[in-house]
Amino acid sequence: MQADEIQAVLSRPLSRELLARDLTRLAYVAKDGTPRNIPIAFTWNGSQVVMCTTPNSPKLIALRHNPAVALTIDTEAHPPKMLLIRGTAELDLVDGIPEQYLEMNGSYEMTPEQRVAWEAEVRSLYDSMVRIVVTPTWAKLIDFETTLPTPVEELVRQRAERTR
Repeated sequence: MQADEIQAVLSRPLSRELLARDLTRLAYVAKDGTPRNIPIAFTWNGSQVVMCTTPNSPKLIALRHNPAVALTIDTEAHPPKMLLIRGTAELDLVDGIPEQYLEMNGSYEMTPEQRVAWEAEVRSLYDSMVRIVVTPTWAKLIDFETTLPTPVEELVRQRAERTR
């Protein structure tokens, strides 16, 4: 997929809405070769998906071995809206707490007092974190109104050909 095609998908209003959500599902291959798919908080910086994790996280071993990842950001309502992204994870060890980590947790429902307590706990727990940065190399938006999964698009096309 070309960069301009990826940008066209990611710049659509629905894509921007999904990129403003709190959680993505990060899929990767574990060191033992088995698949993993985990929910993880993220933020979108305009060109990359940024996630943060602890330096002792098992997923870092897997991502160092095989940095290919897939992300799903979706909704729970019908019809579902889904943004699918593929890319390569780059890992960046950061002293202290990355600002992105504090930002990506900013839309959780917390009172101001809870927010202060949460941030104090985070700062007391982590000496460092690892940023997982994914630059999209492929993207697809599915809204089941104007876009469909590729196999369903194929069925729609075949049905139209049969009814001609």
